[in-house]
Amino acid sequence: MSSADAGRATRARGGEKLLTFSIFAALLAALLPVVRVIDSGWWLLAALLLAALILGAGYTARLYRLPAVAVTLIEATLWAVFLTLVFLRDTALLWVIPTLDTIRSVPLLVEAAMEEIRLGAAPLEGSLPLAFVVVGAMGLLTIIVDHVVVTARMPLLASVGIVTVSLIPAIAAPAAVDVIGFVFLAVTILFLIRSETRSREKPMEREEERTAGVPATALGIGAIAIVVAVVVAPALPQPGARAGTGLGPGPGIDATLQLGDDLRRPQEVEVIRVRTDSPSVPYLRATTLSRFEGGIWEPDRAQTVSLESDRAFGEIDNTDEIRISEYTTKVDVVNLDSPWAPVPYPAVGVAGLRGLWGAVPYNHTVATTSDSTMGQSYEVQWTLPRPSLEQVRAATAVGSQVRDETTEIPADIPPQIAELAVEVTAAATNDYDRLTALQRWFRGGDFAYSLDAPVEEGFDGSGAEAVARFLEVRQGYCVHFASAFALMARTLNMPSRIVVGYLPGTPTTDSVDGQPVFTVSSSQLHAWPEVYFEGIGWIPFEPTTGLGTPTMFSSAATAPGETTDPGSVGSQPTATPTSPGDRAEIDAEEQQSANGIGAARDTVDPLPLLGIVTAVIVLLSLPLLAKEVRRRRLDAAARAGDAAAAWQSVQEAAIDVAIPVPASETPRAFARRLVEEHGVAASDIDTVLTAIERVSYSRAGTRSYWMGDAAADAAAAVRASLLTSVPASRRILALAAPRSLIIRPGSVYAGAAPVRVR
Repeated sequence: MSSADAGRATRARGGEKLLTFSIFAALLAALLPVVRVIDSGWWLLAALLLAALILGAGYTARLYRLPAVAVTLIEATLWAVFLTLVFLRDTALLWVIPTLDTIRSVPLLVEAAMEEIRLGAAPLEGSLPLAFVVVGAMGLLTIIVDHVVVTARMPLLASVGIVTVSLIPAIAAPAAVDVIGFVFLAVTILFLIRSETRSREKPMEREEERTAGVPATALGIGAIAIVVAVVVAPALPQPGARAGTGLGPGPGIDATLQLGDDLRRPQEVEVIRVRTDSPSVPYLRATTLSRFEGGIWEPDRAQTVSLESDRAFGEIDNTDEIRISEYTTKVDVVNLDSPWAPVPYPAVGVAGLRGLWGAVPYNHTVATTSDSTMGQSYEVQWTLPRPSLEQVRAATAVGSQVRDETTEIPADIPPQIAELAVEVTAAATNDYDRLTALQRWFRGGDFAYSLDAPVEEGFDGSGAEAVARFLEVRQGYCVHFASAFALMARTLNMPSRIVVGYLPGTPTTDSVDGQPVFTVSSSQLHAWPEVYFEGIGWIPFEPTTGLGTPTMFSSAATAPGETTDPGSVGSQPTATPTSPGDRAEIDAEEQQSANGIGAARDTVDPLPLLGIVTAVIVLLSLPLLAKEVRRRRLDAAARAGDAAAAWQSVQEAAIDVAIPVPASETPRAFARRLVEEHGVAASDIDTVLTAIERVSYSRAGTRSYWMGDAAADAAAAVRASLLTSVPASRRILALAAPRSLIIRPGSVYAGAAPVRVR
């Protein structure tokens, strides 16, 4: 090989190293967004380690000029061994050989991970099932990208895949744009494309001159794209947000009662901060739903009145005998994009809202047609009716002061809804006791809160058929409880409606003007029913088991006017409500424990990172150990008089340092090339050459020609000289991954050095 050829070979190998590193950097940039939805931990190191091992194995295999299929098989084998060792070693032979039990465990882990993703709130805990899915997916992505970039030479296609993967966490858990992460991803993609270009050989100088401007052009286009995305895009007009769609800059409120999708969203964010002078934090309502036509509850469509008008909130429906308490609540919207402003009930005044806002006198809600709650800060005055237990029992649930739509029942409503309502309330003698009997029945041990069961059972909705199915399965979330309660109340001739809003917040360590600040998260989006009582107004109830506080009124003889209904204050002011997201997490753990996965997830700790590194080092050292055993055997044979063994050890040493050993070359020509091109001492190689030539041309054709230890010692000296003649990186590679283990002297692959990787 001429010095020019050697220089080109060295540059090509350097280009392939740079290309491998650029692939790893791009994969790292695609993996980092996952940290937003899964708590960082050992799984992140494991994923990066697996990617590095796969890329290293691919690079090494291509140095030996192995076919592309063989390279992919080696990478896939390493991927399977790594996952088995880290996650499934208890079911494998020798910790790394998969068995039938190992294969059976894979779908169980994947199923558990999917359940956690569906039910959890971001950031999720890095459990064993989630880590298995993420690390395994990272390994597969590495294999695919390595093949597409290095073998198929299509870096643009690989870049599209990498960018797509990096967008998945942002789609699953919408949040503000991570500018630093985006820039890092863009830089690594450009680096990948540039590295792939440099790894190609340029046979003619003119071609180099023609393509000299390509990298600069690519970098220029990339820089412009980054500037446009980071600087210009945020300044462009944004699409208008619609309630409940999640298309706006923050979470919305779904008033169509498709709350299951919102509650199952993997990301939980703070939406509101509240402080109040009331004894405890009130529920915050956004809108009400009164019209029910059998398939869906419709939000009330009533004309709004300017907040400055005396008619904005209408009249309070209380009689003079009912005690009234007045409170003020301050609401700061942190991250909520909605046309409805959450307010306590019944609101009688709102101040501080920017834009065109109005109130709906019928249900005391606040809405807009052109603005949003995002970034708003406003103050709400509200007056709370506080009847005694005797007063509420004496009142009747009638609809003389409400719309007819609050009592309408579809003609095709399943009969079991009305039958169960009559059965549950049979012992009650007044409307209030009937409703509290329903409330106790729903909150009893027969029903369970679940965000998953409705989907599996096919009744993820609030229609009459969905309610009937819910009453059979008795598992669902707030929509099912509220819809079932409201429909059952109507079958008992009581006007009812559903409210969409937020549960009371949880306390923080902050306070303003002596008032503690409470935070409300997106997972606390809630639905609950209300029933109208003559002379009192709309009374909220809380049938959803595990959430909020059930409605109760105290006797006037013990605590006059005291009430503990969920829409009021005074009910366990120090209690912290359980959010739907918290409850869903508990239910998910119970479900996983039932199928045996949850317990395994909680009791099986992953192999410590030190153990993983140790195991990887042992695996990587196996080629070195195998080569050392073979070298000792050849050396022993050479000292016993086998000249062919001494010559073969020299040939294998040359193969290890990427020196061609073609079958067509005579031993003398090969020896001369080692002296002239690789600096081997002529005396040492001549000793080994003399031994092999005497054996080859001996009259008897025997392989033995006794030279004592001279041939073996000379072969050892040649091996040492060849190792010192190459760069340190090649020397380390020759020791750690000797090519001679799979490439034999005189074979096709031994006939040429691995100049470049295709």
